[in-house]
Amino acid sequence: MSLNTLPVVQVMELPSGPPEYEASRRTLLEEFATKVPEELRLSPDLIENAPRNVTDIPRQCGLLSPDEIDITEKYDATALAALIREKKLTSVAVATAFAKRAIIAHQLTSCLTEWFMDEAIERAKYLDEYLQSTGKTVGPLHGIPISVKDVFPVAGHWSSLGFLVARFKDKEDCQIVSILRNAGAVFFCKTNQPQAIMHIESTSFYGRTLNPYNTGLSSGGSTGGEGALLAMRGSVLGLGTDIGGSIRVPSSFCGIYGFKPTSYTLPRKDILPMGALAELSILASIGPMGTSLRDLDLLTSVALSYKPHLSDPRLIPIPWTGLNTAPKPLPLKIGIMMNDGLIIPQPPVTRALNWAAEKLKATNAFSVKSFEPYEVATALKNMHLALWPDGGKGVREVLAASGEPMLPLTQWELKDIDGAELKPMEILQQHVARDNFRSDFARHWESQDVDFIICPASVGPACEHETAFYWNYTCFWNYADCPGVVFPTPIRTGAKGTEGYAADTPSPLNEQDKHVRKLWEEGDFEGAPIGLQIVARKHHDNDLFGALQKLQYALELQ
Repeated sequence: MSLNTLPVVQVMELPSGPPEYEASRRTLLEEFATKVPEELRLSPDLIENAPRNVTDIPRQCGLLSPDEIDITEKYDATALAALIREKKLTSVAVATAFAKRAIIAHQLTSCLTEWFMDEAIERAKYLDEYLQSTGKTVGPLHGIPISVKDVFPVAGHWSSLGFLVARFKDKEDCQIVSILRNAGAVFFCKTNQPQAIMHIESTSFYGRTLNPYNTGLSSGGSTGGEGALLAMRGSVLGLGTDIGGSIRVPSSFCGIYGFKPTSYTLPRKDILPMGALAELSILASIGPMGTSLRDLDLLTSVALSYKPHLSDPRLIPIPWTGLNTAPKPLPLKIGIMMNDGLIIPQPPVTRALNWAAEKLKATNAFSVKSFEPYEVATALKNMHLALWPDGGKGVREVLAASGEPMLPLTQWELKDIDGAELKPMEILQQHVARDNFRSDFARHWESQDVDFIICPASVGPACEHETAFYWNYTCFWNYADCPGVVFPTPIRTGAKGTEGYAADTPSPLNEQDKHVRKLWEEGDFEGAPIGLQIVARKHHDNDLFGALQKLQYALELQ
């Protein structure tokens, strides 16, 4: 890559394309680099010799003042909003601190696609002047820095559909960005996503995003840039999308909180204006990612308080009560799904599930029982076919247009797709099968007599690069269209060879399960955090947060 680009930590080379493609890619990386001043660049020696765990470098590198370290590390968005409102911090100080930390995080993890610190500071200056002159904030997010996944249109900035030729300079904000801006948010960067926005590893023409806790591991996808940035405290609150796990997998891999609502809960107007073929049968969700449960609640509450359903009638206008939702009568009935009947999770995930079960059983507020999985293989098969109704034809054509190489995980996703486009009746059959499955699963859930389900968010901790093959534990819930929140646990993955599958673990259930065990034996996942997922019935998003309000003490949630 050109000497005029910004050096970032790299652990694997990206596949290269023809000269024209590489020249275009080099140009956009050079444009990014011109915005980064010398005083915010890490030393080449540090980039070349970075440790596997890079989470401590922002506070140690000397590029942030003590106050900037405090601002970025001590508070969540809710606390920062209060401090700005009370004039104990300025919007400029907060925007400056997070923008500086974000570009440091990028050099260590390749998490950004755009960085616009100057624009953010100008916005923050306006907010400070407004507060000073009126004594009021412009809204509940006054001065809060918010980062967004690359796919979200932000006025004056580039968004993409996960391909180099599908980049657009947006003239206007999409609906949710506009709402958050009106509520006082300060936008300062956009974050990396994978090719086609359809992997659970965020590798694209911008680069490969690394996991801050172990750079040999993935940050997840498709909202993996957000996951890494939030884990590095380069942002305090972010926006992602989720059609198969794209919020929840990065949240789990990076030790943060993430909320996938029921589809058409949060506003999504003007995102993917040309539409997405996958959504012929499976709808994506928009959701927040952050460092605390109450911040997920805050962003959701703010977005829905503007009544976005009045301009987008696709949205379901269910009033948001969130963490203030009255919980169901105690004890809450919690089902623990230890595995999905297809792949038994790797040892640290099982350890985290056992930790959660023991914590809940130690109180009188919860009734804990096993939850039996339901027809996961059927759901995954139907889901995979639904995601590619054109047989992958569109992906191949877009890549061919610029010579962009098809990345290994794109090849993996399309390997069982024969290239045939579905006919209208076949798409209708998919809809019928999906709706019948959801009805059958609803009856199964009822027969289990539980209110909520705690289960893995992934088959293991953050996976090694180019091995993000299995979405089982998240995409099932997209097929069922159930809301879910991923929360971090205290469990961390130990050094290689220090933990194995329990002696009473059944023999491999199938070739996929066997492969996951092989990946565990061969990989080095040291330091990777473990997140778990809690799920509610479709449209019971408020009840989910009401339960989390009760669960937060038992499960040590922030």
